Amino acid sequence: MREWYFEYEIQINRPGLLGDIASLLGMLRVNIVTINGVDQVRRGMLLRAEKDEQIERFKNIISTMETIRVTKFRQPTTRDRLAIRHGRYIQREADEKKTFRFVRDELGLLVDFLAELYKKDGRKLIGIRGMPRVGKTESIVAASVSANKRWLFLSSTMIKQTLRNRLLGDEFNSNNVFILDGVVTRRSTDEGHKQLVREIMQLPTIIVVEHPDVFVQQSEYTIEDFDYIIELRHHPDEEITYKLLEQDKDFMQDPSNFGGFGGFNF
Repeated sequence: MREWYFEYEIQINRPGLLGDIASLLGMLRVNIVTINGVDQVRRGMLLRAEKDEQIERFKNIISTMETIRVTKFRQPTTRDRLAIRHGRYIQREADEKKTFRFVRDELGLLVDFLAELYKKDGRKLIGIRGMPRVGKTESIVAASVSANKRWLFLSSTMIKQTLRNRLLGDEFNSNNVFILDGVVTRRSTDEGHKQLVREIMQLPTIIVVEHPDVFVQQSEYTIEDFDYIIELRHHPDEEITYKLLEQDKDFMQDPSNFGGFGGFNF
């Protein structure tokens, strides 16, 4: 059975509208897997049917209904599945399609989004921008748990400053999620650590880089190398800046400036 994502906007809100649509789907033997309101003004459904003809007949009929306006009808994407689960769409930059925006109140949505990315096959290079104590590291780790993946810190300031220059045993596993802090790695003078990062970057695995803009400075990598860029803010208008790092060379000496599980429960 195949799945489709169907989303519509109500034009005439009358009693029994949802029941009519559900009844029509039932008569066509199309199953409703999930249903939810999306972004307050729309309703989304995840549908499942054995034959494409059933879906085509449904599309033809609802196209004649004046009470609704169909906004999406397609094979479900990751964003569609998360929208119907959480009742809202993940914001994506209009000019930069690989950049997704979240605020701290949406940590649950971010964790689910990352977990879905972790589950996909192949190499994924993910960058996460955000100011200190906004929930970057907590989200990365919680998503690893949700996706049933083992996570490994190559560099971090979460609890204390961590800088790995080698891996042991099954740590060199492409099924792991490798996490590094771009600030710590960039400032490292440990050639062993830099070589380890190069080796990991060649693996078909999940690599998550906090502060990707700092990571790519004076390195062989660019922002274009990243498959996804995630921006996490305390509030929608918060500016993500590294001016404090540029002004204070001793800023990184205090691990609390970038790490810490800031009250996120998982």
